[in-house]
Amino acid sequence: MKFEGSMVAIVTPFVGGHLDEEAFRELIEWHIASGTDVIVPCGTTGESATLSHEEHDRVIELTVELVNRRVPVLAGTGSNSTAEAIRLTKHAKEAGADGALLITPYYNKPTQQGLYEHYKAIAEAVEFPMVLYNVPGRTGLNMLPETVARLSKIDVIVGIKEATGSLRQASEIIALCDDSFAVISGDDFINFPLLAVGGKGMISVTANVIPGDLAALYDAWKAGDVAKARDLHYKTLPLHTAMFYETNPIPVKTALHKLGKIELEFRLPLCPLSEANDKKLETALKSYGLLEN
Repeated sequence: MKFEGSMVAIVTPFVGGHLDEEAFRELIEWHIASGTDVIVPCGTTGESATLSHEEHDRVIELTVELVNRRVPVLAGTGSNSTAEAIRLTKHAKEAGADGALLITPYYNKPTQQGLYEHYKAIAEAVEFPMVLYNVPGRTGLNMLPETVARLSKIDVIVGIKEATGSLRQASEIIALCDDSFAVISGDDFINFPLLAVGGKGMISVTANVIPGDLAALYDAWKAGDVAKARDLHYKTLPLHTAMFYETNPIPVKTALHKLGKIELEFRLPLCPLSEANDKKLETALKSYGLLEN
Protein backbone atom coordinates (compact mmCIF):
# COMPACT_ATOMS: atom_id res chain seq x y z
CA MET A 1 0.00 0.00 0.00
CA LYS A 2 1.36 3.41 -1.03
CA PHE A 3 0.53 6.55 0.90
CA GLU A 4 1.17 9.61 -1.24
CA GLY A 5 -0.45 12.79 -2.44
CA SER A 6 -2.55 15.21 -0.43
CA MET A 7 -3.49 13.47 2.82
CA VAL A 8 -5.67 15.20 5.38
CA ALA A 9 -4.97 14.96 9.11
CA ILE A 10 -8.70 15.15 9.66
CA VAL A 11 -10.25 16.85 12.67
CA THR A 12 -12.57 14.99 15.05
CA PRO A 13 -15.80 17.02 15.30
CA PHE A 14 -17.60 16.95 18.64
CA VAL A 15 -21.12 17.90 19.68
CA GLY A 16 -22.24 17.79 23.29
CA GLY A 17 -18.99 16.11 24.31
CA HIS A 18 -19.37 13.24 21.84
CA LEU A 19 -18.20 12.46 18.32
CA ASP A 20 -20.39 14.27 15.80
CA GLU A 21 -20.80 11.40 13.34
CA GLU A 22 -22.95 13.33 10.88
CA ALA A 23 -20.48 16.22 10.62
CA PHE A 24 -17.65 13.70 10.26
CA ARG A 25 -19.49 11.98 7.40
CA GLU A 26 -19.96 15.30 5.62
CA LEU A 27 -16.28 16.19 6.06
CA ILE A 28 -15.17 12.89 4.53
CA GLU A 29 -17.51 13.28 1.56
CA TRP A 30 -16.19 16.81 1.01
CA HIS A 31 -12.60 15.60 1.09
CA ILE A 32 -13.15 12.79 -1.38
CA ALA A 33 -15.07 15.10 -3.73
CA SER A 34 -12.25 17.68 -3.45
CA GLY A 35 -9.52 15.23 -4.44
CA THR A 36 -7.96 14.37 -1.08
CA ASP A 37 -5.87 11.24 -1.66
CA VAL A 38 -5.77 9.71 1.86
CA ILE A 39 -7.84 10.22 5.03
CA VAL A 40 -5.79 10.23 8.24
CA PRO A 41 -7.98 9.98 11.39
CA CYS A 42 -6.84 10.01 15.02
CA GLY A 43 -3.71 12.07 14.57
CA THR A 44 -2.67 15.20 16.46
CA THR A 45 -5.22 17.28 14.54
CA GLY A 46 -7.87 14.68 15.40
CA GLU A 47 -7.28 15.27 19.14
CA SER A 48 -6.27 11.65 19.61
CA ALA A 49 -4.61 12.46 22.94
CA THR A 50 -8.00 13.11 24.55
CA LEU A 51 -10.06 10.39 22.87
CA SER A 52 -10.96 7.42 25.04
CA HIS A 53 -9.91 4.02 23.67
CA GLU A 54 -13.55 3.38 22.73
CA GLU A 55 -13.79 6.70 20.90
CA HIS A 56 -10.45 6.13 19.16
CA ASP A 57 -11.66 2.75 17.93
CA ARG A 58 -15.00 4.21 16.82
CA VAL A 59 -13.41 7.06 14.84
CA ILE A 60 -11.27 4.60 12.90
CA GLU A 61 -14.17 2.19 12.33
CA LEU A 62 -16.40 5.04 11.18
CA THR A 63 -13.73 6.43 8.85
CA VAL A 64 -13.28 3.03 7.19
CA GLU A 65 -17.04 2.62 6.86
CA LEU A 66 -17.63 6.08 5.38
CA VAL A 67 -14.63 6.06 3.03
CA ASN A 68 -15.70 2.62 1.78
CA ARG A 69 -12.42 1.91 -0.07
CA ARG A 70 -12.66 5.02 -2.26
CA VAL A 71 -9.29 6.26 -0.93
CA PRO A 72 -6.84 4.75 1.58
CA VAL A 73 -7.30 5.26 5.33
CA LEU A 74 -4.12 5.77 7.34
CA ALA A 75 -5.14 5.46 10.99
CA GLY A 76 -3.26 7.09 13.85
CA THR A 77 -2.36 4.32 16.31
CA GLY A 78 0.75 5.57 18.07
CA SER A 79 1.39 5.75 21.80
CA ASN A 80 4.21 6.23 24.28
CA SER A 81 3.37 2.69 25.41
CA THR A 82 4.53 0.02 22.96
CA ALA A 83 1.86 -2.40 24.19
CA GLU A 84 -0.87 0.20 23.68
CA ALA A 85 0.42 1.05 20.21
CA ILE A 86 0.28 -2.65 19.32
CA ARG A 87 -3.32 -2.89 20.53
CA LEU A 88 -4.40 0.20 18.61
CA THR A 89 -2.62 -0.97 15.45
CA LYS A 90 -4.20 -4.42 15.67
CA HIS A 91 -7.60 -2.79 15.97
CA ALA A 92 -6.99 -0.52 12.96
CA LYS A 93 -6.06 -3.55 10.87
CA GLU A 94 -9.14 -5.48 12.03
CA ALA A 95 -11.34 -2.44 11.34
CA GLY A 96 -10.20 -2.41 7.70
CA ALA A 97 -7.84 0.57 7.62
CA ASP A 98 -5.08 0.49 5.01
CA GLY A 99 -2.20 1.41 7.28
CA ALA A 100 -1.16 2.89 10.61
CA LEU A 101 0.51 6.21 11.46
CA LEU A 102 2.67 5.81 14.56
CA ILE A 103 4.00 8.81 16.46
CA THR A 104 7.30 8.47 18.27
CA PRO A 105 6.80 7.75 22.00
CA TYR A 106 6.35 11.05 23.81
CA TYR A 107 7.30 12.10 27.36
CA ASN A 108 9.32 8.97 28.22
CA LYS A 109 12.03 10.03 25.69
CA PRO A 110 13.54 6.72 24.58
CA THR A 111 17.01 6.53 23.06
CA GLN A 112 17.43 6.00 19.32
CA GLN A 113 17.86 2.28 20.05
CA GLY A 114 14.67 2.39 22.11
CA LEU A 115 12.83 3.93 19.19
CA TYR A 116 14.09 1.19 16.90
CA GLU A 117 12.99 -1.52 19.35
CA HIS A 118 9.58 0.14 19.81
CA TYR A 119 8.75 0.16 16.10
CA LYS A 120 10.33 -3.24 15.50
CA ALA A 121 8.10 -4.74 18.21
CA ILE A 122 4.97 -3.25 16.63
CA ALA A 123 5.99 -4.45 13.18
CA GLU A 124 6.57 -7.98 14.50
CA ALA A 125 3.22 -7.99 16.33
CA VAL A 126 1.09 -6.68 13.44
CA GLU A 127 1.66 -7.42 9.76
CA PHE A 128 0.34 -4.10 8.51
CA PRO A 129 1.71 -1.13 6.51
CA MET A 130 3.12 1.44 8.93
CA VAL A 131 4.17 5.06 8.57
CA LEU A 132 6.46 6.52 11.23
CA TYR A 133 5.67 9.98 12.60
CA ASN A 134 8.39 12.33 13.84
CA VAL A 135 7.30 15.64 15.39
CA PRO A 136 9.88 16.79 17.96
CA GLY A 137 7.94 19.98 18.77
CA ARG A 138 5.20 17.78 20.23
CA THR A 139 7.14 14.85 21.62
CA GLY A 140 10.38 16.37 22.88
CA LEU A 141 12.30 13.78 20.88
CA ASN A 142 13.85 13.74 17.41
CA MET A 143 14.11 10.46 15.53
CA LEU A 144 17.36 10.76 13.62
CA PRO A 145 17.76 9.93 9.91
CA GLU A 146 20.02 6.97 10.70
CA THR A 147 17.28 5.44 12.90
CA VAL A 148 14.69 5.98 10.19
CA ALA A 149 17.01 4.30 7.67
CA ARG A 150 17.35 1.25 9.95
CA LEU A 151 13.59 1.05 10.36
CA SER A 152 12.97 1.45 6.62
CA LYS A 153 14.53 -1.97 6.10
CA ILE A 154 11.60 -3.58 7.96
CA ASP A 155 9.16 -4.58 5.21
CA VAL A 156 5.94 -3.27 6.76
CA ILE A 157 7.43 0.16 7.58
CA VAL A 158 6.70 2.02 4.36
CA GLY A 159 7.26 5.69 5.14
CA ILE A 160 7.58 8.56 7.59
CA LYS A 161 5.58 11.69 8.30
CA GLU A 162 8.49 14.07 8.85
CA ALA A 163 7.43 17.11 10.87
CA THR A 164 10.66 18.65 12.04
CA GLY A 165 10.19 21.41 9.47
CA SER A 166 13.79 20.73 8.43
CA LEU A 167 14.50 20.18 4.75
CA ARG A 168 18.00 19.12 5.74
CA GLN A 169 16.71 16.29 7.91
CA ALA A 170 14.12 15.24 5.34
CA SER A 171 16.80 15.27 2.61
CA GLU A 172 19.10 13.12 4.72
CA ILE A 173 16.31 10.57 5.23
CA ILE A 174 15.56 10.47 1.50
CA ALA A 175 19.27 10.04 0.74
CA LEU A 176 19.62 7.16 3.22
CA CYS A 177 16.46 5.24 2.28
CA ASP A 178 15.32 3.33 -0.77
CA ASP A 179 13.04 5.24 -3.15
CA SER A 180 10.14 2.95 -2.23
CA PHE A 181 10.18 4.47 1.28
CA ALA A 182 7.82 7.47 1.36
CA VAL A 183 8.99 10.64 3.08
CA ILE A 184 5.86 12.72 3.68
CA SER A 185 5.64 16.34 4.78
CA GLY A 186 4.14 16.75 8.23
CA ASP A 187 4.61 20.52 8.18
CA ASP A 188 2.48 22.45 5.68
CA PHE A 189 5.12 25.17 5.25
CA ILE A 190 7.43 22.71 3.47
CA ASN A 191 4.90 20.72 1.42
CA PHE A 192 6.18 22.02 -1.92
CA PRO A 193 9.90 22.15 -1.07
CA LEU A 194 9.75 18.57 0.23
CA LEU A 195 8.23 17.38 -3.04
CA ALA A 196 11.14 19.06 -4.81
CA VAL A 197 13.73 17.03 -2.89
CA GLY A 198 11.91 13.70 -3.34
CA GLY A 199 8.99 13.70 -0.89
CA LYS A 200 5.85 11.75 -1.78
CA GLY A 201 3.19 14.13 -0.47
CA MET A 202 1.87 15.74 2.70
CA ILE A 203 -0.23 14.89 5.72
CA SER A 204 -1.78 18.29 6.05
CA VAL A 205 -3.57 20.38 8.66
CA THR A 206 -4.55 23.08 6.17
CA ALA A 207 -6.14 20.48 3.86
CA ASN A 208 -8.99 20.39 6.39
CA VAL A 209 -9.95 23.86 5.15
CA ILE A 210 -8.78 23.94 1.51
CA PRO A 211 -8.70 20.29 0.37
CA GLY A 212 -9.04 21.22 -3.29
CA ASP A 213 -6.04 23.52 -3.42
CA LEU A 214 -3.74 21.12 -1.56
CA ALA A 215 -4.79 18.28 -3.86
CA ALA A 216 -4.24 20.55 -6.87
CA LEU A 217 -0.74 21.43 -5.65
CA TYR A 218 0.26 17.77 -5.46
CA ASP A 219 -1.44 16.91 -8.76
CA ALA A 220 0.33 19.78 -10.53
CA TRP A 221 3.68 18.62 -9.19
CA LYS A 222 2.97 15.03 -10.21
CA ALA A 223 2.02 16.20 -13.71
CA GLY A 224 5.28 18.14 -14.03
CA ASP A 225 3.64 21.56 -13.80
CA VAL A 226 6.17 23.01 -11.38
CA ALA A 227 5.05 26.61 -11.94
CA LYS A 228 1.46 25.83 -10.95
CA ALA A 229 2.58 23.86 -7.91
CA ARG A 230 4.85 26.73 -6.86
CA ASP A 231 2.04 29.27 -7.33
CA LEU A 232 -0.24 27.17 -5.12
CA HIS A 233 2.54 26.92 -2.53
CA TYR A 234 2.67 30.70 -2.23
CA LYS A 235 -1.11 31.04 -2.41
CA THR A 236 -1.62 28.63 0.48
CA LEU A 237 1.28 29.90 2.63
CA PRO A 238 -0.69 32.60 4.51
CA LEU A 239 -3.37 30.06 5.42
CA HIS A 240 -0.71 27.65 6.73
CA THR A 241 0.40 30.47 9.01
CA ALA A 242 -3.18 31.09 10.15
CA MET A 243 -3.64 27.42 11.07
CA PHE A 244 -0.90 27.83 13.67
CA TYR A 245 -1.86 31.15 15.30
CA GLU A 246 -2.38 28.98 18.37
CA THR A 247 -1.95 25.29 19.14
CA ASN A 248 -3.23 22.95 16.43
CA PRO A 249 -6.13 22.03 16.08
CA ILE A 250 -7.61 25.15 17.74
CA PRO A 251 -7.36 27.41 14.64
CA VAL A 252 -8.35 24.76 12.09
CA LYS A 253 -11.45 23.70 14.03
CA THR A 254 -12.35 27.37 14.47
CA ALA A 255 -11.95 27.90 10.72
CA LEU A 256 -14.16 24.90 9.94
CA HIS A 257 -16.79 26.26 12.32
CA LYS A 258 -16.71 29.64 10.56
CA LEU A 259 -17.17 27.77 7.27
CA GLY A 260 -20.26 26.01 8.68
CA LYS A 261 -18.68 22.55 8.66
CA ILE A 262 -18.56 21.67 12.38
CA GLU A 263 -19.65 22.81 15.83
CA LEU A 264 -16.99 24.74 17.74
CA GLU A 265 -16.03 22.23 20.40
CA PHE A 266 -12.68 21.06 21.79
CA ARG A 267 -11.55 18.65 24.46
CA LEU A 268 -9.84 20.17 27.46
CA PRO A 269 -7.05 21.11 27.93
CA LEU A 270 -7.56 22.68 24.48
CA CYS A 271 -9.70 25.81 24.65
CA PRO A 272 -11.19 28.37 22.23
CA LEU A 273 -9.02 30.73 20.21
CA SER A 274 -8.24 34.09 21.82
CA GLU A 275 -10.34 37.02 20.63
CA ALA A 276 -7.36 38.69 18.94
CA ASN A 277 -6.36 35.56 17.04
CA ASP A 278 -9.98 34.82 16.17
CA LYS A 279 -10.12 38.18 14.38
CA LYS A 280 -6.80 37.49 12.63
CA LEU A 281 -8.08 34.08 11.51
CA GLU A 282 -11.27 35.57 10.14
CA THR A 283 -9.24 38.12 8.19
CA ALA A 284 -7.06 35.34 6.76
CA LEU A 285 -10.12 33.34 5.68
CA LYS A 286 -11.63 36.41 4.02
CA SER A 287 -8.35 37.23 2.28
CA TYR A 288 -8.24 33.71 0.88
CA GLY A 289 -11.82 34.03 -0.39
CA LEU A 290 -13.29 31.44 1.96
CA LEU A 291 -15.51 33.96 3.76
CA GLU A 292 -17.26 37.05 2.41
CA ASN A 293 -15.85 40.43 3.40
